[in-house]
Amino acid sequence: MIGIVGGGIAGLAAAYRLQQHDYDVQVFEASDDLGGLAATYETNGDRIEKFYHHLSASEETIIDLMDELGLGDDLEWPIGKNAYYVDGVVHPLDKPWEILAYPHMSAYDKFRLALLTQEIDVRGGIPKFDTYERLEDFEDVPIDEFLIEHTSRGVYENFFGPLLDAKFGSRKEDVSAAWLLGRIKFRGERDLLRGEPLGYLRDGFGRLIDALIEEVGEENITTGVRVSDIDTEGGEVRSLTTEATQAVEATATADGGTVDDGTTNGENEETVTETHDVDGVVVAAMPNVLEGLTGYECDIDFQGAVCALVTMDESLTDTYWLNIGHEAPFGALIEHTNYIPSERYGGDHLLYVASYIQDYEEDLWQMDDEEIEELWLSHIAEMFPDWNRDSVKQFRLARNPRAAPVYERGYLDLVVPYDLGDDIAEGIYYAGMASKAQYPERSLNGGIVAGYECADRIAGKKQVISPQ
Repeated sequence: MIGIVGGGIAGLAAAYRLQQHDYDVQVFEASDDLGGLAATYETNGDRIEKFYHHLSASEETIIDLMDELGLGDDLEWPIGKNAYYVDGVVHPLDKPWEILAYPHMSAYDKFRLALLTQEIDVRGGIPKFDTYERLEDFEDVPIDEFLIEHTSRGVYENFFGPLLDAKFGSRKEDVSAAWLLGRIKFRGERDLLRGEPLGYLRDGFGRLIDALIEEVGEENITTGVRVSDIDTEGGEVRSLTTEATQAVEATATADGGTVDDGTTNGENEETVTETHDVDGVVVAAMPNVLEGLTGYECDIDFQGAVCALVTMDESLTDTYWLNIGHEAPFGALIEHTNYIPSERYGGDHLLYVASYIQDYEEDLWQMDDEEIEELWLSHIAEMFPDWNRDSVKQFRLARNPRAAPVYERGYLDLVVPYDLGDDIAEGIYYAGMASKAQYPERSLNGGIVAGYECADRIAGKKQVISPQ
């Protein structure tokens, strides 16, 4: 049997692939929920993710998996309009004429930006088409220096600078140019007359999690248990130990009271420990879990995320993804129902308000939900004076302390290998967010790729989804 630590999409994908290779599997998830960052809320119609998701056409592995699981016909590709909010004005930035009309960059700035997005290097006056082929060549290049040299100072200061502030905050100067180039390659084909089609699964990506659970089998998934130890005696995996807390009946006394019989922790609960013999372990969790189980240290820093889903009676704008070009207490406004029709959600309008945090001492991370609601909704009201704040029906907040890596210079030297046989013990594999599959941007697709990579290595297959 192969034990899998973590019931997010990477762990479920690893289990699914291993079963295709005729392995017995058991997934162990510490929480009571499966799916990780793909967890969903209920609405008045379709479910929706707690943290916004969509697909680019380049994410082929997840698209193929949906086809395998019978979901392909429900994968839709609507256009999500993009815009930039600057000086109180929403500037659409999808179509060529909209970009040309954008007043905060010169014509030369826009020309250089357009060439970069097409991966054309015009430095020296002679166009070159192979400069940006290898991301590794830009791993140690600061992103600000790269943008000023390869586009213009105007592009950096008036376009990318505010976006980097929103994405990385105080860490933006640490980010490598390779991350930005990877993002450009990551995005799909753009329709010049309409914009970029973005993939979304009808009724939410929770359906993909449900389908994976059904394929893997609920009998092969255990929730509410924490893997506390992996036995690697002799340089190879032998077993793993799990801990679960369960309620026990208190012992009654003659006077009607209860006593602690020594088996409980004082809360009428006991910890149940079990040991499972395994032939291998896939750690499909954050690297701190890997370190706690094996001692393997990962030096990648992670950002936290705070993301609200605001349910409203009326729309805020006609834009899907609105980047904010000024100092704001959030990084973006993402109006989901300008991308997927509000009729899917009982006529409600759904708006994500999202921000990253780089330090857990930041005010945003320390605030309670009510404080964030007041701060964010008040700022939205200032940005859009005609918006009716009374239209807000519900404000739900999700937080994740490690939502995404900080893609700093030299990042590729820090990724955790899929096969950790040489580093820890034979039979240990890693499919978490610190794997190569989650570069240059973390995604559901990357989680599936990482799970597949580990499964294929366990099975001794030569098929490799992405280079290691």
